Amino acid sequence: MGSPKKTGDEIAKIVVGQMRGPVADQVRQRMAAWTDPVAKLDRRQQRVNSTLTLWLIFLVLFTGAVALGVVVGTPALAVVGGAGVAGTGVLLHRNRAKAREITAARGRLELTATVRRAPLPARSSAARQPMERLAEAEETLAELLAHLDSATMTSVPTESVEQAGATAAEAVRAIRVVSTQLQAVERARDTAPPLERAQLVEGVRQLRRQLDEAVDGYCGLVGAAGRTLAASTASDPRRVLVEATDHLAGLASALRDIRP
Repeated sequence: MGSPKKTGDEIAKIVVGQMRGPVADQVRQRMAAWTDPVAKLDRRQQRVNSTLTLWLIFLVLFTGAVALGVVVGTPALAVVGGAGVAGTGVLLHRNRAKAREITAARGRLELTATVRRAPLPARSSAARQPMERLAEAEETLAELLAHLDSATMTSVPTESVEQAGATAAEAVRAIRVVSTQLQAVERARDTAPPLERAQLVEGVRQLRRQLDEAVDGYCGLVGAAGRTLAASTASDPRRVLVEATDHLAGLASALRDIRP
């Protein structure tokens, strides 16, 4: 049996799904915004922040009671205030732990978010097959980095995972530029006079070679992330991921340098 809250969300989705018209569109949009995982985390964060503020107010009041009890010589007031300070401190610690959990969950959600695929080149283009490989590798890497950044993975620092993700995103941008250039040269080759196509044909070959090498480098980072996850209990699994990240960063820099 699912939880009542989950069941209620499912029923609401079914009901909204049966509605029609502009009002229904607005209701569906609001429902989607309400059930969005990021929105749920935002609401949790707001509740935690409100609770933290409340406990801080109580902490100040209890601390004042302790000080007043000491000044006026009222031991009972000081004892009550001290007990309040201790209890409030425990509650504050728990709420701060919840806030850290929400932050970690938000990071995992960003990593596991579905990769927005750019439109693939035409099937007749030499760029099609490398860009298909890249799209699959992007989704795999996002999943692997999400596992590596999970709360149970203490052997790989969060900074290493974030650096790998940032480097991968930079490399993807550079790879897509090469893909766009290749498709532009293909169009020029197809429209140029026959006697002038030889140089353009060679340009397509060179760009395809660069594209293959770049995608191979990206897939190398995917493989390194997979090996790091598989060797998560080893003494230094971070080294494999860091070396692959450095290699991919160098490759992305090289692509930018040769860009016309």
